[in-house]
Amino acid sequence: MPDGSKRGEACRELDGQRENEADLRETEAGRIVVKPGCDLKSPHALWSDPVEAQALKVRLDDLHRAKIRLADEVLVVGDYIGDSTRAEIAYARSLGKPVRFSHPEVDPDA
Repeated sequence: MPDGSKRGEACRELDGQRENEADLRETEAGRIVVKPGCDLKSPHALWSDPVEAQALKVRLDDLHRAKIRLADEVLVVGDYIGDSTRAEIAYARSLGKPVRFSHPEVDPDA
């Protein structure tokens, strides 16, 4: 049985593939894609220090909300919704932004 870190890596790779496919399809449909630029769950020197990682997360949360304000709609890709994504969905809806899901069953309001 694979260890948890290997499963996590495989899930992140699959999520990345899903995001890339969604990016391609949305772009082909004539939509401008604005998406998060960092995956804090994947190791990187920029967020290896826990204090720096927390400060970066705060800045990224602000940046993601700014991207949501710019968007006409929000597309949530994947079959899992974490706390940050759930908060971004609530924020988008509070602004009256339509929210679509690649996996509608994960819609917290469904």
